[in-house]
Amino acid sequence: MKKKQYAFLVNMDKCIGCFTCAMACKNFYHQPKNVAWRNVYPVSEEIYPHRDRAFMSLSCNHCEHPACLKACPVRAYTKREEDGVVIQNNDRCIGCTNCIRSCPYGAPKYDSELKKAVKCDLCHIRLDAGLNPVCTKSCPTGALSLVDINNLNEPNAVQYPEGFPRMKKVNPSTRFILPKMPNIVRD
Repeated sequence: MKKKQYAFLVNMDKCIGCFTCAMACKNFYHQPKNVAWRNVYPVSEEIYPHRDRAFMSLSCNHCEHPACLKACPVRAYTKREEDGVVIQNNDRCIGCTNCIRSCPYGAPKYDSELKKAVKCDLCHIRLDAGLNPVCTKSCPTGALSLVDINNLNEPNAVQYPEGFPRMKKVNPSTRFILPKMPNIVRD
C-alpha cells in the first residue's frame, strides 16, 4: 500500500477570491502583519481573459522533494513519512533565510518579530486530531480541500496550471481544477 501524500486541491472554478482561507489561517496562527502563509491570487487576464475572474489560493505545496528541507543548515524542516506533510521546527530555526531563498514557490516567510522563517504546516496538529486544516474548513464555496494525491480520483485535477511554475525537481503536491470557460451566448 502506497503511503499518503496530503495536498491541497484548489478548485479554481469554485474559488470566488474572498480570502476567507487566507484570513482563517492568519487568525488561527496569529500571524503578524508582514506574514501570510496562504494568499489568494487572481489569475492574469493573459491566462483567463474573461469578465468573470478566476483565482488561485496558494500556500506551501508540501513538495515531494522540498527545497526548504535541503537548504536548511540546522535541519529545522522535516517531511513526515506517514503523510508527506513538510513541517518547520521553529525552535531549531536560526533565521538564516536559506529556506526562503531556496523555495521556488515562496512558501516560507520571514517573521521579523520572531526573526525566524515560518510556513504552513498543513495544520498537522489538527490533522493528528482528525480535523481538517483551518483554510479548507473555512472555505465557503468548497474550493479548497485536503486530499491524498496518491488516492485522488479527480480526472480534472492538474499539477501545473498555466501561470503556476513547473518545478519538477521539487514535485509540488498541490493540485488544481481549472476554471471553466464561460458559456458564449449568441443571438
